[in-house]
Amino acid sequence: MRAIILAAGMGLRLVQPEGQQKPKCLLRFGDASLLERHLHFLKAAGVDEVVFVTGFKSEQIEAELAAIDWKPKTEIVVNDEFTLGSVLSVHTARDAMTRGGDILLMDADVLYDERIVEPLVAGGSVNRLLIDRDFEAGDEPVKLCVENGVPVELRKQVAAGLNYDTIGESVGFFRFDEKTATRLAEICADYVATGRAKMPHEEAVRDLLLENVQNPSHVFDIADVTGAPWIEIDFQNDVKRAADEVLPQLNALRQFAGASQQ
Repeated sequence: MRAIILAAGMGLRLVQPEGQQKPKCLLRFGDASLLERHLHFLKAAGVDEVVFVTGFKSEQIEAELAAIDWKPKTEIVVNDEFTLGSVLSVHTARDAMTRGGDILLMDADVLYDERIVEPLVAGGSVNRLLIDRDFEAGDEPVKLCVENGVPVELRKQVAAGLNYDTIGESVGFFRFDEKTATRLAEICADYVATGRAKMPHEEAVRDLLLENVQNPSHVFDIADVTGAPWIEIDFQNDVKRAADEVLPQLNALRQFAGASQQ
């Protein structure tokens, strides 16, 4: 299993101080950066083939990886046009998407409970999406809508009249088997070829889901991670919430887990 972590964006909405800008995955919470947390959690889950798609200040990410001297060495793929959409980052990683085996496609700017990785990697080859039913309403969360166990929508805006029985926020971590990952790579290539490189990669994943609704060829599992702490870092307020609310929850869970093993 291979993890592809999208870390190319500039994070403009974070509004970092002039001269102090850095990729969001290098933000530190507690004793580790988001990047290092990803690596530790993935290794603990048995995933040690990791590909970072970088762009903005890629050299800083490379320096962080060198500083922590991670083994086995991670792969870096650079999206030189990182000011465009994340669909281009997925397209840039097309070789890693299509070289065989299941892949995990993950946003880099997420602080999360390691328990979120467990259902993502569990079992044999599969397509899997994560849903958190406890989410704040509004235009920012990417909503995942499910009807009878089938994902029918993945967007910030849900069309009026859409039929579904479950709605939640997509965590931004996906798992695809070899066939589905190849099809997603094809969809992303079409986005780029038709002048839609500025789109977020969730739109390409959405196309894949809707394609399946119309002509089922890929079975998708939905793993419910409601209750597991996590936050995507987009704005300065997210940084504060991550430090003040989410990190203490994660530390408490880690202490509880450690005490339970004694």
